[in-house]
Amino acid sequence: MSQESERGSEADLPGEAGEDAPGRAAIPGALPDDLRAELIAFRRDLHMHPELGNQEFRTTAALKARLERAGLEPRVLAIGTGLICDIGTGQRDDAGDERPMLALRADIDALPIPDTKLGAPYRSTVPDRAHACGHDVHTTVVLGAGLVLAELAKQGQLPHPVRLIFQPAEEVLPGGAPDAIESGVLEGVGRIIGVHCDPRVDAGKIGLRHGAITSACDRLEVSLDGAGGHTARPHLTTDLVTAAAKVVTDVPALVARRVDARSGLAVTWGRIESGHACNVIPQHAELSGTVRCLDLAAWRKAPDLVHGAIQEIADLYRAKSEVNYIRGVPPVVNDPDVTDLLREAMELRLGPHSVEDTEQSLGGEDFSWYLEHVPGAMARLGVRTPGERTVRDLHQGDFDADESAITVGVEMFTAAALLDGAR
Repeated sequence: MSQESERGSEADLPGEAGEDAPGRAAIPGALPDDLRAELIAFRRDLHMHPELGNQEFRTTAALKARLERAGLEPRVLAIGTGLICDIGTGQRDDAGDERPMLALRADIDALPIPDTKLGAPYRSTVPDRAHACGHDVHTTVVLGAGLVLAELAKQGQLPHPVRLIFQPAEEVLPGGAPDAIESGVLEGVGRIIGVHCDPRVDAGKIGLRHGAITSACDRLEVSLDGAGGHTARPHLTTDLVTAAAKVVTDVPALVARRVDARSGLAVTWGRIESGHACNVIPQHAELSGTVRCLDLAAWRKAPDLVHGAIQEIADLYRAKSEVNYIRGVPPVVNDPDVTDLLREAMELRLGPHSVEDTEQSLGGEDFSWYLEHVPGAMARLGVRTPGERTVRDLHQGDFDADESAITVGVEMFTAAALLDGAR
């Protein structure tokens, strides 16, 4: 999208005139114009210098330097990239106990794909690397919220401690969240919130949903072995190609029939490889694919169900099977109370029309691992310029975001932090 459309949309946020957002002026934490401009420049710098999971050294250093310049004390994670930063700690409740923190989480890694936005001045400068999932926007939003909340804390207006989490390696199964959790990022945290860019939602809006908002996603690798031979005598062999074809076609159906249909458990294959000659039955076949599931309980059963179904087909064709089931991520299951906190924060900032209901996605997100430990919620952050007709998607080289979404995300997070402290 053009710089003109970005600049124009920055001035046209719903509720900016105050008509649709009566609470916007009443609650502190609006994003100052000078900081808005700085954040856009910061996002573009990240976009030009994408780094893959667990290699985000430049990104980590840039975040650390900016937070330290604000008088904060960020701490790099033990895994070497990513960091956390606490704001307003040491507060105690009426019983004298230290108040739990609200965590704001961002993911900081990029994707191993080329940036194809030929006309963008902030196009990636790194070959075959791109922020094509919006993590640069997520990172900038949490940074901006942290800077605003730090100022409020200095003025004594932050009623609740906040932790910023800048997590590496979201795109690397099973995600960087388990390592971050092991590093202690959730110690002292009571609730956690995050955003994910959505190119189907207009900038100025967010999408919310109670319950599961993403899918579980696991990876599956299967090897089949058996005695090969001549295609003239398949009865004397393990007919391995047929066995592999049956695994491809029958396993998804078997697995789907063994869970509630509403769980959306689906096995989908992306690769099958076997043999080199038309008249030779091979001795080895390989298959790989994904397992996705909409329901948390069914996801927990999925490995045993998939293993069992593959073994049944392999036994039928006298093939030896080896299954490597790689756990990815569970579904992100939004806590209703935290989801309502985000809705209230957004409505106070930009009015009731700035929030829309959203459907559950079949994409995976390692934010779900945090929700195994503390309640939280993820919002879909609209990044489509209103009126744009081009259909964009995540994980595509031409993905871009309307940068007015940065203001929306920052102000939603700041309002949520202030409201959370008042509850």
